[in-house]
Amino acid sequence: MRIAKVKITNFKCYEDTFTLALNDGLNVIVGGNESGKTTILEAIHLALTGLLHGRPLKNDLTSYLFNLAAQTKYVQSLVTGSPLPPPAITIELFFSGDSSELAELEGDGNSEKIKASGVVYRVEFDEENYRGPYEALVAVGELTSIPVEYYKVTMRSFARRGITSRSIPIKSALIDSSSTRLQNGSDVYVSRIIRDLLEETERASISQAHRRLKEAFVEDKNLQLINERITKSARISQKSVSISVDLSSQTAWESSLMTYIDLVPFQYIGKGEQCVIKTKLALSTKKNVEATAILLEEPENHLSHARLNELIADLTDRHGQKQIVISTHSSFVANKLGLDHLIVLRDGKVVRISELEASDFFKKLAGYDTLRLALAYKAILVEGDSDELVIQRAYMDANGGRIPIQDGIDVISVGTAFLRFLELATALKIPVTVVTDNDGDTDAIERKYTAYKGDPFVKICFDPVVDSGSLTVKGKAFNYNTLEPKLLKANSLATLNKVLGVSARTDDDLRIHMQANKTESALSIFSSTTAIAYPDYIKRAIAL
Repeated sequence: MRIAKVKITNFKCYEDTFTLALNDGLNVIVGGNESGKTTILEAIHLALTGLLHGRPLKNDLTSYLFNLAAQTKYVQSLVTGSPLPPPAITIELFFSGDSSELAELEGDGNSEKIKASGVVYRVEFDEENYRGPYEALVAVGELTSIPVEYYKVTMRSFARRGITSRSIPIKSALIDSSSTRLQNGSDVYVSRIIRDLLEETERASISQAHRRLKEAFVEDKNLQLINERITKSARISQKSVSISVDLSSQTAWESSLMTYIDLVPFQYIGKGEQCVIKTKLALSTKKNVEATAILLEEPENHLSHARLNELIADLTDRHGQKQIVISTHSSFVANKLGLDHLIVLRDGKVVRISELEASDFFKKLAGYDTLRLALAYKAILVEGDSDELVIQRAYMDANGGRIPIQDGIDVISVGTAFLRFLELATALKIPVTVVTDNDGDTDAIERKYTAYKGDPFVKICFDPVVDSGSLTVKGKAFNYNTLEPKLLKANSLATLNKVLGVSARTDDDLRIHMQANKTESALSIFSSTTAIAYPDYIKRAIAL
């Protein structure tokens, strides 16, 4: 039994219906901040359990759960002649698999009107009980937000019958190891996990031991003498006044005991170790061991690559047979878990790396820069490290010293794989600029990028002028149509000699030096305090 698809409407960042198909096994969701990764995990868990942040949502309804744009449209419509109906939050889960339990949830009570097994979780206006009071509020113009006090929460199967979370055979475990909540010095998250790990008899034994400890404290002679003094001195009541400990609750130990790691209180150990322990403890609880869907939010928090690798290995080894949905910003996580499972979110769009023609290339891409383009607001693609340095400096010179990434622009060295990166960029609608040498053949450049001519998200920048001439030094040919000769063309020999710290006598001497020492020359340009001029195609590239 698996979750085949989730559909979200009006919940948090999703206004229009957002649909995401899930793999039966592993799903790695990546995206920038505010892209909706966390919302997807929360929505799945909410539809399966009715819980948000560990509490029943029906007890904590707030207008902030609704999409802001939908709420604004609704409130603005109330002062017009055609007010919109109160908006509703809808989360639909479509299930896959063959079982009698899923068959009981089967029907066409879903937005697609198809026969399927699943559940619909809705936060909606209670028309039956509050129509009159609501209309009265609208009539006097007192509504400035969604009136959640008139709302109800429903959970129904696709068979159109009301259900509870107990009726759903698919169980979920939502784990966010980065959260820290302390109560009496003890981490609430860890205390709850440890409590869930214990059997009922073990919890009773701890409670009894804790009670005996407290009773011994109350019976201590020193405490009794202090209480007698308080009663005589305070004179605040004719009855006895004393200090003691809470003996009334059978579960008081849960909030008063502290978790120790190697004799160190939990909250004082490193954040990374806390995240690992929380995640592993959470996955070990009886409830989560029985869960069929594991929802894990940003496991990379506070972890080094080594510890993250350990955590991922443990996750896949122990729970690989389950359906796992992970949200992350980490290229390391994405690469370790496999790009076949990668789901990229951007502006409500979904792109799966496995569906791109260039998927084999991205799977083999060395290092952990796989997600840089996907997470960039805008990007400039260049061929090599020296081009990257020059573009960075040109952007800084044109923008008051700000580096591109400060403006959300990532300059990425992609070698000769421009077309593969452009496929991903256009799929995600990422504004991207390609900066390339013409290599003496502008017609070849035009043919190579003809598919992107007129594309509003793609700009191809190269020098349209082919400069004649070339050099051959020790059997190696240098032409005049790469970045270094174009920089010399835009500047005087004296200026570049000063910037590079050399004393070339002729233009050809400097061309040979720059092309033979590309990275060193680019570093000199990047760090120089002397301003230089840039070719027009470089100026166009940085004008994003």
